[in-house]
Amino acid sequence: MSQRKASAATAVKRPGGGKRAGGSASAASERREHLVRLAAELFARKGFQATTVREIAEEAGILSGSLYHHFDSKESIVDEVLRTFLEDLVARYRVAIQSGSDARTVLAEMVRIGFSTLEPHRAAVTVMQNDWNYLRSLPDNRFDYLVKAEDEVERMWIEQIKRGQAAGQFRGDVDPKLTYRMIRDTIWVAVRWFRPGGRLNPAGLAEHYVKVLFDGLGIGDRVSQQV
Repeated sequence: MSQRKASAATAVKRPGGGKRAGGSASAASERREHLVRLAAELFARKGFQATTVREIAEEAGILSGSLYHHFDSKESIVDEVLRTFLEDLVARYRVAIQSGSDARTVLAEMVRIGFSTLEPHRAAVTVMQNDWNYLRSLPDNRFDYLVKAEDEVERMWIEQIKRGQAAGQFRGDVDPKLTYRMIRDTIWVAVRWFRPGGRLNPAGLAEHYVKVLFDGLGIGDRVSQQV
């Protein structure tokens, strides 16, 4: 028995053993990412609340119990979907702001960043559009970070709008917070109708919006008329 144990111990220490363990960890990580993508698509298509763990497992071709080897609940899955999106978005906004460019250039880049998320983070944006109130109603304040992230993003945009107003780049007679919310809604609601492979890709969509945002739709004197 002792000889067999010694042989087993020696086998574990052989150079190839570490690679096998690493390969197993990598496979598990890839499997986890695959499950997140499948679940995210279901959440986007059916809604988070209406999607069951069994449906996620069936989509992945596994038993429901097997899903719990990777996640303790479907809340943990949507958590990963949303956190990944928000961390990416906020990080890219920060880079744009820290570039040192003027407010108009920064704001245009932030618009481009927003539209560029419609493909890689389509499911996350859709979940935030459709399930925001439900997620916020869950116990233990689990999704309070959504509000914190939203507040931080709003602050970033409003600061740039105000900076542009102070520099004379933007009109001073518009409300910065209302302006931000109109821009925000235009970008995120686009996820409902934007389809990859259409006439405009996200970059083209962003450039069209930047043109309308800064150059306007009307021509001649900028006078608001009541109709």
